[in-house]
Amino acid sequence: MTGTPEPPPPHVRAAFGARGEDAELLNGGVAWRCGEVVLKPAANTAEAAWVAQTLDLLEPDEVRVGRPVRSTDGRWVVSGWSASRDITGRPEPRHDEVVAMSLRLHAASSVLTRPRFVDARQDIYALADRMSWGEEDYPLPLDKGGRLYDVLAGSRRRTQLRPQVVHGDLFGNVLFAGNAPPGIIDFAPFWRPAEWAAAVAVIDALSWGGSDAAIVERWSHLTDWPQALLRALLFRLAVHALHPRSTTASLGGLEHASQMVLEVL
Repeated sequence: MTGTPEPPPPHVRAAFGARGEDAELLNGGVAWRCGEVVLKPAANTAEAAWVAQTLDLLEPDEVRVGRPVRSTDGRWVVSGWSASRDITGRPEPRHDEVVAMSLRLHAASSVLTRPRFVDARQDIYALADRMSWGEEDYPLPLDKGGRLYDVLAGSRRRTQLRPQVVHGDLFGNVLFAGNAPPGIIDFAPFWRPAEWAAAVAVIDALSWGGSDAAIVERWSHLTDWPQALLRALLFRLAVHALHPRSTTASLGGLEHASQMVLEVL
């Protein structure tokens, strides 16, 4: 049984200007709101520092960004914690707006150079990403998504898509507040095409967000869209097969999304 996560210690709160603030665990059970600052554990210090430096300077059109906060001595990460400004809003099933925001965000991030830590990552998301692009092989449990993965992987074809820095996990990480521009919290960096990042958002919306099937057609003008969708689906299937907390219900969502992808291949 998993216990309640430990809140950021007092010296971390003080370092990011949140001394004396109560810590409120946010939905998802990872980040803590301390006054106007959100504190989050940093599993990879180099990656967390890169994300903070990037979000500090990134200026996407019509996107609110949860800006990172430096510590009192100028650091982005203190004792394994990073910080950002709290932004208003909550996740909503406005899936097409998430995809549109993804394209604006990645127009801004297209000038970024490839982060050095990308190739060194060994977590399940990095492995699933490499597998989905045919860069690495790994046996997947057949009953957790591996069987469907094997069936679909043979449909991969060459694409003209150009890799760049993208946010590869927008589902649930985009906040809406009325008519305000959508806001992003955090940034999950991948070196993949912008079309792929949009496709991941679509696969997630179809699988677990209750999106209508027509969302696939609405974004079909994007370059090599069927192949972007296929790789996004393979990525999520591999993550599901590798993740220790994946469920039969979540696999059912991916099987549902696969029907829409098969129709456009």
